[in-house]
Amino acid sequence: MLSEKSRPIIEATLPVVGENLPEITKRFYARMFANRPELLDGVFSRANQKNGTQQQALAGSIAAFATTLINKPGTLPEEVLSRIAHKHTSLGIVEEQYPIVYENLFAAIAEVLGEAVTREVAEAWSEVYWLMADALIKIEKGLYAQQANDKMWAEWKVTSKSVVSDGSIEFRLTPADDTPVTIAKPGQYVSVRVRLEDGLRQARQYSLSDSIYSTTERVFTTKLDEGGEVSPFLHRNLQVGDVVELSNPYGDIYLDENETAPLVIATAGIGCTPSASILSALAERNSEREVLVLHADRDAESWALKQQMLESIEKLPNARLHVWLEETANASEALGAVQGFMNLSEVALPTNPNMVLCGPLPFMRAVRSAAIDAGVSATNIQYEVFGPDLWLATA
Repeated sequence: MLSEKSRPIIEATLPVVGENLPEITKRFYARMFANRPELLDGVFSRANQKNGTQQQALAGSIAAFATTLINKPGTLPEEVLSRIAHKHTSLGIVEEQYPIVYENLFAAIAEVLGEAVTREVAEAWSEVYWLMADALIKIEKGLYAQQANDKMWAEWKVTSKSVVSDGSIEFRLTPADDTPVTIAKPGQYVSVRVRLEDGLRQARQYSLSDSIYSTTERVFTTKLDEGGEVSPFLHRNLQVGDVVELSNPYGDIYLDENETAPLVIATAGIGCTPSASILSALAERNSEREVLVLHADRDAESWALKQQMLESIEKLPNARLHVWLEETANASEALGAVQGFMNLSEVALPTNPNMVLCGPLPFMRAVRSAAIDAGVSATNIQYEVFGPDLWLATA
């Protein structure tokens, strides 16, 4: 809880700090990497720094946290903190790194805001930072403790590399050493860390798309992102027999196997990967849960894991599928695809469902709004973002 001394200061300065957060976070990262260049080796994404998404995500999370402290005293934005903590633990972030962030972030704040940062203002925003940091550290320690091992990274060998759609490749891997393996939850992801040709290690999160309950195999599917660094390396350089580093599984959006409420899964493009694992898990357990699967893609050939998902849906007695394709010329009649973009008004939604969204941010925003308009409770809608979470930054 924010102290009574700091509350009026944060309330008064939040607008100007919020307005300047984009510049503050930009200078923060530049300063931190200049002082600690080793943090770009396997921790922070160089590609996300270049395109600015990491800076936007940090600004959004700080603003959301501070706003909650002001508007909802005595509470914390649990969903925001959980999402950040899972991402941090998938990258091996540890408590000792938080003072590094603090030092460089507050130097950037002072640099941007100048004389407006009085001693009282600095103390108040320091309190905000450490409230957020301490909450994250506590969650992250708990997440690390749940794993079957205490290693941040383990080596896995590629056993299969298969094209599953236009631009998407599925990788299957087995453990390359005797590190105990944590069983993943359907919908979770792992970080994949590789050493690029210039010698720098970079990591990227990929949803586990199959073999969820296995301790002998990890499966993830990637879509080529020409603007990134990891997926081009995986697609062009990684071969069967090669060894890469994987984190333990993380992610706060996953299938609750004790839940019986109807489930709606709405995805677009490569966002189908976590839903593929959720559907596989439901099929493996012969679930009779009502499931509505909604998927949008460019065309049938672009739908990664289409066959896997169709086979899972076929095994579920109470599952329905609706597909929207921008181009339907090559769509099989069996898909019953509609041309265009996903439109919830064309679908009969179940009563009081839980809903999971995954895909591009504009897609998820539009579908979430449509679902709420159709009567789905906002608290029952979860989303998964690939890369830095820009939802908060654009809210």
